[in-house]
Parts: sequence; C-alpha cells; structure tokens
Amino acid sequence: MNRYPLWKYIVIAVALAVGLLYALPNVFGEAPAVQVTSGKATIKVDGSMMNRIEELLKKANITPTGMFFDNGQSPSIRVRLADDDAQTKTRIALEAGLNPAADDKSYVVALNLTENSPRWLNAIHAMPMYLGLDLRGGIHFLMQVDMKAALTKRIDALTGDARTLLRDKNIRHAGIVKSGNAIEVSFNDAETAARAKAVLEDGLTEMNIVAQADGASTKLVATFRPEAIKLVQDNALKQNISTLHNRVNQLGVSEPVIQQQGSDRIVVQLPGVQDTAKAKDIIGRTATLEARLVDDSAEATAAASNGTIPFGDDRFTDRNGIPLLVKKQVIFSGDNLTDAQPGFDENQQPDINLNVDAKGARALRDTTRDNIGKRMALILFEKGKGEVVTAPTIQSELGNRFRITGRFTPSETTDTSLVLRSGSLAAPMEIIEERSIGPSLGKDNITRGFLSTVYGFAAIAVFMVVYYMLFGVISVVALASNLLFLIALLSMLQATLTLPGIAAIALALGMAIDSNVLINERIREELRQGRSPQQAIAEGYDRAFGTIIDSNITTLIAGLALLAFGSGPIRGFAVVHCLGILTSIFSSVFVSRGIVNLVYGRKKKLASVAIGQVWRPDGASA
Repeated sequence: MNRYPLWKYIVIAVALAVGLLYALPNVFGEAPAVQVTSGKATIKVDGSMMNRIEELLKKANITPTGMFFDNGQSPSIRVRLADDDAQTKTRIALEAGLNPAADDKSYVVALNLTENSPRWLNAIHAMPMYLGLDLRGGIHFLMQVDMKAALTKRIDALTGDARTLLRDKNIRHAGIVKSGNAIEVSFNDAETAARAKAVLEDGLTEMNIVAQADGASTKLVATFRPEAIKLVQDNALKQNISTLHNRVNQLGVSEPVIQQQGSDRIVVQLPGVQDTAKAKDIIGRTATLEARLVDDSAEATAAASNGTIPFGDDRFTDRNGIPLLVKKQVIFSGDNLTDAQPGFDENQQPDINLNVDAKGARALRDTTRDNIGKRMALILFEKGKGEVVTAPTIQSELGNRFRITGRFTPSETTDTSLVLRSGSLAAPMEIIEERSIGPSLGKDNITRGFLSTVYGFAAIAVFMVVYYMLFGVISVVALASNLLFLIALLSMLQATLTLPGIAAIALALGMAIDSNVLINERIREELRQGRSPQQAIAEGYDRAFGTIIDSNITTLIAGLALLAFGSGPIRGFAVVHCLGILTSIFSSVFVSRGIVNLVYGRKKKLASVAIGQVWRPDGASA
C-alpha cells in the first residue's frame, strides 16, 4: 500500500545529489581576486588575453589559484589569488604590464572577489549565488530617461532631412516649421504639394504625411507613426544603457547591474563603489564622435616616420594601436549621427549602416565627392582623448545614409555600431533615486539574515520533533531538502541574493513546514476515525495533497503578480518566493512520503506509528 516504485526513489536521489552539488559552492565562500576589463570602448577583452596575463604573472613570480574568462555583456578576466598580499602584488604587476602609460589606460585592473570553489565544481558550472547590493555594499541609482527630448532630437534631424530632400528635387516650399512632434511644410499650390508629398513619403519612412488645405495654399503635416515613436524610445533606452556600460567600466566595478526598468527608467547598481560623487561624474560625462579624412600622403608619412606631425594633421591610434594621421578638419560629429546598425552587403559580408542628419549629409556629400579612394576615419573622443574606431575607404559619393565595409566579423559590426551609437547619451537622464550602502552594513545584513534563517529553522525543527515525534523528524529532513533545492536552484540560475531574498527564504521554510503540518494532522485525523496505520498514512497524504496544491497555487499567483508588476527588491523577493513554493511542494509531498514509505511501507502488520499523541473524540487514547 505504502511503497514507492524504484524510479521514484531514483528521481528523489538524483534531485538530492544535484541539489547538493550545486548548493555546495556557497559553502566555500569567496577568495580575493583581480579583475581585468576593457578601459576603452574600442578595446575588447577576449580569451587570448589570458596568455598575456599568465606571462606577466610569471615574470612577477606570482602563482594564481585560478584564472577565469567571463564572456558576459562586459567581458572580463578574473585571476583568483591565495591571500590579500598576493592580490595586491597581482594588481600592481598587471597595472604596470597592461597600462604602461598611466595617463592613457587601455584596461581597468580592479580588486575583486571570486568564488573559492574547487575546480571540479567549476567544471560542472556549479557557482555560488551572487550577492546583491544590500549584502555586498555599493551605490544604487534609478535614472529617468527624458523620452520627450529623444523625440525632439529625432524630429529636429528629420526637419533638416525634409529640407534636404526638397532642395535635391528642386521643389520650392513656402516654409518648413517644427510644431511639437510634427513637421509642417507649406506650399503655394496643390500640384507642388503633391510632388513634395511623394518625395517626403519616400525619404521620411518614419512619418505619416497628410495634406491639408490652408486658405489658398496647401500644407503637408508629417507626424510620427506609432511604431516609429516606440522605436525611437527603445533605441534611446538601449543607447543610454550601452553608454552607461562603457562609462561604468572606468570605475572598475566587479559586477555592475545596468538594466531597463519599465519603459523609460534605468537601474544602475555599482557593488563595492562608495564614492558617490565620482560615480555621478563618470555616469554623467559625455563622449563625442568625429569623422575626418586620413592623411595618407607620402609627405605626411615621411614626416610621421621622423616623429613629426605635419601642420594641419593630428595623430591618433586605431584599435590595434597602429598610429594614424588624420586632418584637423571635421566632416561631421556625433551630434550629426542619427543611427548605426549592423548589417550585410550584397555579397553577404558584414557591414555597418550609418545615418546622419541633413547638416552632416551635406558636409559628407561635399567631402566624399572630391576624395573618392581616400580613407575617412571615425574617431571616438572620451575624457579628452581620441581613438580611431574604424578608417574605411571612400568608394563613392555619400549622402545621409552610407555603410562601412571591411574585414569585419558579425560580432565586430554589432560591437562597433554600439560604440558609434553610444558615443553620447541619446536622451538626457535624471537621477530620481539614490542609495548608498556601506560594506560593513552589507556584512551585517548577511550575518543577520543567515542567523535569522538558522534560528528559524532550529525552532521549527524542535517543535516538529517534540510534537510529531518520528514524523516530525521526517518533516525536518524534508524541510532541509527544500532549503537545499532552493539554494541549488538559485545558484544554478546565478540569481542575485538580496536582503528581501533572504526574507523570502525564511518565508519558504514556513510555507514548506505548513504542508508537512497539514499531512501529519490529516494522518492523525484518519487514525482518530479508526483507520489502520498503513491506511491512515496513505489516505493522509492523498487527501492532504489537494489542500497543499490549492494553498500553494494561490500563494504562487500572488508571487507571480509581484514578479510581473514589481521592481527592484520586490522582484528579488518574488523570484525566491516563487521558486520556494515549487521546491516546497516537491519536498513536503514526494521526499517526505518517500522517507515514510521506507520506514513503514514494508511492514505488513503495523500496530502503530510515531506521530505524537492522537486524541480520540471520546477522550480515550489511541
């Protein structure tokens, strides 16, 4: 009656083994480490950097305990060390080797902490949970993006494009004005307006263009399409997030969190950073992009080889550190760039498609017409220093839309287009929420959260053992397995554990033991009604299952609502809460019954069960 088939025990055993393996890294804690990330938008950190770092460490007689490459949104290399002294020496050695010029750093070398797990755990990708800002300490910003300014910037660019389109087709108008998020173009007669409407519809694909009678004249009113408004706002948000990632790298933050919240807000969390003023300065600084002609003349090359920069030229380096002479005259700047997207040319080779506004297009057209076959450099300026992103060859006269081709890989075109778009913020941002949490407070939060969970678990265990005897012990084992499954799941998902998450773990323990209480009381109820012990166990679990599912589903609905509509700490609580409900159902029903079946299931003549005192309605003891 109370026997599990073998496959169910195998499932429980495998679940416990996997849970133990993936929860184990959290026991080992963290070790001191040094993190290397890119210090410039045009420099990438990849796996090949590990060989260079190993050589620098060998020269400094430093033996790391591990080295790892993280190919995330901000790729980095972490060197794990044995103690704090080795961490300090490693940082000095890597700083000197990777950044020979102190005033022009290509890489950010920062102190960090990394998991201290054995290599065999890392081999199966068993990693500890990441600690959130309130547990590690740092700075939290909530930033509001001015979407109206993004639309205004785009409408300004389109107004200039409209003038250029009509001038190129020799269509005379009586005036172009911007009215809010609309462009109004006046004409003296309807025939000219009809010609202009066809031209503008072909050139301004983002706009709806409608002709309106204005007395004796005709007026064309161009307004954004609904999907175009959403696209402009989404691009502004993505560009701002990309720009913030580039800027935060300058702080040397180990695990920055920069993510979208809602439709117009960005959350920036900088663990370990305590200088709020410096963080605001880095986040709020500006970068610019400029296009200039490359000076490849023989005279300029000869002068550069002698260490002399010719008059009218500037000297910059490209992504590979190769020096390049460019002319001082700026063709267009980042303010004229409206979009940059990766794509493919007619030969299915990766390229980058660029759009500039009317002013930039006019300058670009005039310059490229007379310089076909020469190279044009795109230079990114940050903190007063310029670096060549790319220097393609001009193949034909260019207008407001052109493309950059070369020996790009698809990933390079994506990265470079992001760099070009993220030279400056697409829309202004305002800090509407700011929090700073000290490292000592973070450690105190960890200690208090850990102790509260341990004390709560111990109190529950004592009560269950005293009140339900052996069934109480089984309930405590099931509760411990629930905690094991929950921590393992959070570690496998690489979730961020925050203070609300610890509260959710404590709540999950209460929810899980509540299910066991329902089961135990149901078994007692069956015994009171005169059922045999084996029958009471079977019916107790079966009849309690429906109640457990109902109560957990209603709680899960509330958790999903918090997950869908909440933000920040509320979402962190909701994630742990929802996962805890799923693990509690498995542990309280399947694991608990599996243990009961092992203890009592093979006994054909079972006289009694150790489930505490069972009181009959008539007062006689069971």
